[in-house]
Amino acid sequence: MNNRPRRLVAVVAAVLAAALALSACGILWDPKTPDATAPSQSPNLDDVPAGFEDFYGQSLAWERCEGADSGDYDCTTVTAPLDWADPEAGEIELAVIRRAADDSARGSLLTNPGGPGASGYDLIAESAQFAVGEELAAAYDVIGFDPRGVGRSTAVTCLDPRAMDAYLFDIPADPRGSAGWEAELTERNDEFVQACVDGSDGILPYITTDNAARDLDLLRAVLGDAQLNYLGYSYGTFLGATYAKLFPAKVGRLVLDGAIDPSIPGLDVGTTQAIGFESALRAYMADCLDGDDCPFSGSVDEAMADLGTLLASVDRSPLPASDGRELGADALLTGIIAALYAQESWTYLTAALDDALSGNPDTAFLLADFYYGRTPDGTYEDNSTEAFRAYNCMDYPLDTDEADQAAAEATIAEKAPTIAPYWQGVDVCAVWPAEPTGVREPIVAEGAAPIVVVGTTNDPATPYSWSESLAEQLSSGVLVTRVGEGHTGFNKGNACVDDAVVAYLIDGTVPEDGLRCG
Repeated sequence: MNNRPRRLVAVVAAVLAAALALSACGILWDPKTPDATAPSQSPNLDDVPAGFEDFYGQSLAWERCEGADSGDYDCTTVTAPLDWADPEAGEIELAVIRRAADDSARGSLLTNPGGPGASGYDLIAESAQFAVGEELAAAYDVIGFDPRGVGRSTAVTCLDPRAMDAYLFDIPADPRGSAGWEAELTERNDEFVQACVDGSDGILPYITTDNAARDLDLLRAVLGDAQLNYLGYSYGTFLGATYAKLFPAKVGRLVLDGAIDPSIPGLDVGTTQAIGFESALRAYMADCLDGDDCPFSGSVDEAMADLGTLLASVDRSPLPASDGRELGADALLTGIIAALYAQESWTYLTAALDDALSGNPDTAFLLADFYYGRTPDGTYEDNSTEAFRAYNCMDYPLDTDEADQAAAEATIAEKAPTIAPYWQGVDVCAVWPAEPTGVREPIVAEGAAPIVVVGTTNDPATPYSWSESLAEQLSSGVLVTRVGEGHTGFNKGNACVDDAVVAYLIDGTVPEDGLRCG
């Protein structure tokens, strides 16, 4: 595993069971969007950055979304500058989808599902009610968009499906950790990066969260909103917090669920995530051992040791799958991590591990494929893997201190012993074609309206300590805690969390700071 943040799927992970069932049947989701054509609202032109007046002044032409035959969804394209430091540097396009409110007096609620690289367009196209809940969908025009570099917007483009399969799943010929192993992975990274350079038409240096947050303000303005109302999950919390840093006076009602701590470097992010997934894996194992169908036995420690043996076994002798791929430890760990995003997916993890112990890796590959957005026919439904790397390589300064790297490896080995042997990899960002421009520092957003941060106590992907830290950093941060498992906390069946978020976004009722929801 790479020591930078893994793909943070956020709300989408909660539908893993449905996705796997459809994948097993060879059925692909075909987004259906509605028969709704709506006039544009007047752009909000307060405090427009100098030189960017034409971008802020554009009018939106809403049309029925492509392929739609019914419903309440309409779509448009917003033109944004390629470089927010130079209005003459070129243009990109942002794909936007809207599910109109039953009562639109509150204006727009913009959303982001995480990643970086997950499609906000697809999140809303699938179901606005699923994305934000029925009450918010009724009260707001719910807006989904693909950030720059992602999906239907001007996108990072790298490998074709066959080459992506090789990049993600081919197993190096040399033993893990050897010089030959590192050389092969470095060569793959070189090929991946060159493909991104060749396919992305010069946009790679501008795929940053800072630029995406400025795009977010452009969307706010052209949608006609004086302030930003926003619900961001996982990486979407970093996007929202960055917006608050840049535009504190334009913060309306922001909810940041499953927070990323903007102050810690990538090396610490990877270390904390490894520990978080190990903790979630132990929670899964305890639950598994209490059931009748668990393929493991004994104590949690004994079962974790047996899982470690399975990982080591497939690392030495990969399991051939029915589609010709081979399941090694990296792919198996990816499948495990995919299932740990949502407790509802634990039964699929049990099936995958049971099958792998019997020599059948197909279910484990279904989980890994879900994580990467790979469909049963071998194509990829989005460019999330490419966009994930593009954002992280630009947002995180490289961690090159060997002593720090050694300390991180030692911490992971001690606190995440099952995951540790497969967590560290060869960082693609070391060969990225543009120098990172992001900084790792606390975000204060002095003067912003209250910002609600939701954290889940055993969230594996964005550990709870990050939500605590972000809420503490923000001058107006308010922490709401969901006691439980899985990634993110809102719209997960916890009435206490849901009521607090809805009351804030609809009525402006600020939750009690430190509210704890069991």
